[in-house]
Amino acid sequence: MVGSLNRVMEESGEPQLDAKSKVTNQLIDFQWKLGMAVSSDSCRSLKYPYVAVMLKVADHSGQVKNKSFEMTIPQFQNFYRQFKEIAAIIETV
Repeated sequence: MVGSLNRVMEESGEPQLDAKSKVTNQLIDFQWKLGMAVSSDSCRSLKYPYVAVMLKVADHSGQVKNKSFEMTIPQFQNFYRQFKEIAAIIETV
C-alpha cells in the first residue's frame, strides 16, 4: 500500500513515505471504480481491466487534496488486503 501511495505522492511532488514515517495526513474519502481499457492509439483491442482509485486527503493544516491513480486488478487486490490488515490492527488498539 505504501508503494502505491508513494507513486501518487511522487507524481504530485510531495515527500514519500517509508515504513517508519509519521503520517500526518487524514484520509477523508476513498472511492474506486472498475474500468476497462478497450483501445488506444497504438492498439485496437486492449480489453485491459483496471481499477481507478480516488482519494481525498487532508494534510496537517486541514487543506484537502484530491489524489487519483490507476491499478491493475492484482495490485488493487493486494491494496485491499493490506487495508483489511490495517483495520484489524486498529481494532485491537
